[in-house]
Amino acid sequence: MAGLSEGQTPVLEIDGTLNSNDGNSRGNKGKDKAVVLVGEENSNSNIDTQNQQGGSGGGSEREMPSMHRSGSRPQLDLSKAAIQGNFEVKDPTILLPNQSDDISHLALDIGGSLIKLVYFSRHEDQSIDDKRKKTIKERLGISNGNRRSYPILGGRLHFVKFETTKISECLDFIHSKQLHRGGVDSCHWNPGVQANDNAVIKATGGGAYKFADLFKERLGVSLDKEDEMDCLVAGANFLLKAIRHEAFTHMEGQKEFVQIDTNDLFPYLLVNIGSGVSMIKVDGDGKFERVSGTNVGGGTYWGLGRLLTKCKSFDELLELSQRGDNGTIDMLVGDIYGGMDYSKIGLSASTIASSFGKTISDKKELADYRPEDISLSLLRMISYNIGQISYLNALRFGLKRIFFGGFFIRGHAYTMDTISFAVQFWSKGEAQAMFLRHEGFLGALGAFMSYEKHGLDDLMVHQLVERFPMGAPYTGGRIHGPPLGDLNEKASEARVCLLLLEMPLPLNLFQISWMEKFVLKGTEITAPVPMAPSGTTGLGGFEVPLSKGSTLRSDASALNVGVLHLVPTLEVFPLLADPKMYEPNTIDLADRSELEYWFTVLSEHLPDLVDKAVASEGGTDDAKRRGDAFARAFSAHLARLMEEPAAYGKLGLANLLELREECLREFQFLDAYRSIKQRENEASLAVLPDLLVELDSMSEETRLLMLIEGVLAANIFDWGSRACVDLYHKGTIIEIYRMSRNKMQRPWRVDDFDAFKERMLGSGDNKPRPHKRALLFVDNSGADVVLGMLPLARELLRRGTEVVLVANSLPALNDITAMELPDIVAEAAKHCDILRRAAEAGGLLVDAMINTLDGSKENSPSVPLMVVENGCGSPCIDLRQVSSELAAAAKNADLIILEGMGRALHTNFNARFKCEALKLAMVKNQRLAEKLIKGNIYDCVCRYEPAR
Repeated sequence: MAGLSEGQTPVLEIDGTLNSNDGNSRGNKGKDKAVVLVGEENSNSNIDTQNQQGGSGGGSEREMPSMHRSGSRPQLDLSKAAIQGNFEVKDPTILLPNQSDDISHLALDIGGSLIKLVYFSRHEDQSIDDKRKKTIKERLGISNGNRRSYPILGGRLHFVKFETTKISECLDFIHSKQLHRGGVDSCHWNPGVQANDNAVIKATGGGAYKFADLFKERLGVSLDKEDEMDCLVAGANFLLKAIRHEAFTHMEGQKEFVQIDTNDLFPYLLVNIGSGVSMIKVDGDGKFERVSGTNVGGGTYWGLGRLLTKCKSFDELLELSQRGDNGTIDMLVGDIYGGMDYSKIGLSASTIASSFGKTISDKKELADYRPEDISLSLLRMISYNIGQISYLNALRFGLKRIFFGGFFIRGHAYTMDTISFAVQFWSKGEAQAMFLRHEGFLGALGAFMSYEKHGLDDLMVHQLVERFPMGAPYTGGRIHGPPLGDLNEKASEARVCLLLLEMPLPLNLFQISWMEKFVLKGTEITAPVPMAPSGTTGLGGFEVPLSKGSTLRSDASALNVGVLHLVPTLEVFPLLADPKMYEPNTIDLADRSELEYWFTVLSEHLPDLVDKAVASEGGTDDAKRRGDAFARAFSAHLARLMEEPAAYGKLGLANLLELREECLREFQFLDAYRSIKQRENEASLAVLPDLLVELDSMSEETRLLMLIEGVLAANIFDWGSRACVDLYHKGTIIEIYRMSRNKMQRPWRVDDFDAFKERMLGSGDNKPRPHKRALLFVDNSGADVVLGMLPLARELLRRGTEVVLVANSLPALNDITAMELPDIVAEAAKHCDILRRAAEAGGLLVDAMINTLDGSKENSPSVPLMVVENGCGSPCIDLRQVSSELAAAAKNADLIILEGMGRALHTNFNARFKCEALKLAMVKNQRLAEKLIKGNIYDCVCRYEPAR
């Protein structure tokens, strides 16, 4: 796993309702479409005598029964599992209402070189009684246990690896977490629980036999040995079905991800390249046949390399190959034909005619050859051999795609390039070598799945979220560079700017406009966040951050995978016009210049973000240490991705922004902008009644334009924009907002307002029908939502349209969350009868608490105003994975309004929907303005798209 130190724990979260599964095969017979080659380092892969004589190996096809489920011991029961608490915090937890306490939480794959662990953990129930959520669930028809709430209980599967030579460290790790006793969290639930003398742990790999006595002696547990190929196939099947960007090609140093059609997965060829090589034809879940193999594999490379180069580790041997020139050892086609190609049969001059062939005629001893050249020649010889044999087996079964993996591969770019070249050459470009990102844990995951009721079989690709590894990838030591600035020094500048605003100070506030009141409130919005004394913010001052691990291991990139969160309640947004063609990211980070630009933007924004994060925790020493650790981790992530953009999977701008939020949560900064959001909300709510009165005095057409202008202008209050942060710090953002409201000129850079107005108001006597239900994806707290989106929602309600406000499940920058929004609506409803009645109808007002404006209307029917969470905690949104309640709300919607840069520009600008869509945003980044709309910073986008 990229950036993981030994013993660190990426997390697989389980959420919602997980139904038990009997493991029946869902194979797709008779379709020879894909070949998959993956594996572990200790494969049972040497060719037996029959294979050596007959060439095909493996014997006749066997139909395996479903994965063996041990019925003699307590089983892992994930039925009705529910995440509780904040599922994005450092150690999320899970409630298993149907689970007994004496289960084993651990599965292992003990190979010749690495031990891989997959273990499960849980925490106590913390039930939440939320009447609002219950009302929304009932209205949307969502059954209990079939939606994700925030906050809710969490559970996780952790993935850890150790070197087999350091098995004592692995045993110490298991003992320290009491995994052999059900985990420390089960002891927390039931402190009196006794150790299970008959505890059994699932294990696969040769080490399950070799070290069985050691596990019994040290931990008092027995290893229930699962067949290695059974586990390998089960793990591969799960990953190929569940991970969107699992498979990739690798040619000439370029990694390209390939989407696998899960309906066309079987049969495929699974080639496990460990010490030797096994090739397995998989026809379905639990049905496979070993069809071939070779004894020339990773063990051959390591063994010969060790003898010839004196290298002390496999990684050292691979590292040597990167500096080698095999032309000094291998006989090339050009050596035979005087430097010319043999074009008649398609051989270039650089093609290897004979591996190590030049050493025959050279009058040299071993010491005369460079170890680097020897290593590269060995690597190419073995890689070409494996690639050719793999293709021949693919040809034998009519299979077009080949996936490679295993200890021999371990993410080494040149190895993958060599194998890819061999497959392309021998197939004349008809077949393609492919690789799997998560191959390192296939066996351990398969062993875990051999437990009954593991709950993984029925997950679909949109229900699995891969998150980047967090906390681990920093290098320790002091942070060099200037200290972060103290926001307090900006306070006087902000106040001076406010005093320079051209506005009178009225004696009677009730005689001034709502805008002037809001400007007066500006001192509250732009005031600095309370901080500890200078020198306690952000970076610097101590040697080791308060975070996991200490230094990067030399082989840290060998298993380049992320954290897998299982979220069965996530669904594909049902209003996408073509979900298969949908790509959320607007900016292509495959363009190196784009990548470098956005990395610079994020790096420059980091000091201010660290300030806010530390301030949100009171500026304590502990907060400072965590802020330092966060900055180190996030910076290391950026450095890793700059070096290899595809290290964590397909990379888009939305992924980078989400990575930042995940890093904050990893270091327990759960809501860095909490106090900022609160005071911006209060300042905005104070002037909302006057704004509504002003809007109600306008004609219908003027009011609609004012509402759209209000949304666009208020979108400037964005702490995620570097330009806007500067305006906050200078104290001029309020004045910019006032000018935008008063002097916004059309046409905007993207201006479809007239088309939207025609749809809303019609022309002449042609009055269009109102929309049935509108989904409003809201963005920032404060003026953005209170003075922008909420009045627009009110207008739709006035016209008889149901309104669903869609907000983040988790905090991200100053974005409003679904937990915060009902309180804002309730406060606004105290001064607006339209909002009050709609909020009551939508279940947002569960108590009789509102000062009604017109008691006679109290029982009048109203269309509902509802709030749902979107299922994410990022400034952007990937509509392939949304909460079940948003998916349910969308089924009757005929209008979508996406607001803000993150949801309408960074993502979804090019998205097409089955219903009408309105995309509204102020562009607060010059590069984005030039790239996307050929405009300038602070240009506005009003993009209306009729129903498709």
